[in-house]
Amino acid sequence: MAEPFSVPVTVRGYETDVQGHLNQSVYLNYAEHARWALLHAAGISQAELMSKGVGPVALETTIRYQRELLAGDEVEVTCEFLWGEGRTFRIRQTIRKADGTVAAELVGVGGLMDLKVRKLVADPKEYFRALASQPRLFGL
Repeated sequence: MAEPFSVPVTVRGYETDVQGHLNQSVYLNYAEHARWALLHAAGISQAELMSKGVGPVALETTIRYQRELLAGDEVEVTCEFLWGEGRTFRIRQTIRKADGTVAAELVGVGGLMDLKVRKLVADPKEYFRALASQPRLFGL
């Protein structure tokens, strides 16, 4: 199995809380950044999704914090789509320090919404497969 898609991020001082730790909400921003970077790398733009009348939606996110992150830490944020049947899919993400230490693990449930009828499309996997120039990045 191939390595999951990943992007590097440097923890910035303004993202930390009063204890000097990365603020909990910023983990979600890092995960979102990695997901959009994966879409871009796979050849899918936000404008293209909009022109097709669909948009990705987050339905659930669970974060397991394992080690603190401090300003200046270099991290890698992975993104791996896990496909099943039906209208939803899972996304597994890891935020890992440069030394390999796992700082956080995120698991999300997502879907692809038809923006006109405001309902999830029946088979998001096929939408991504059809739109992507690099569907392998989605595990397709």
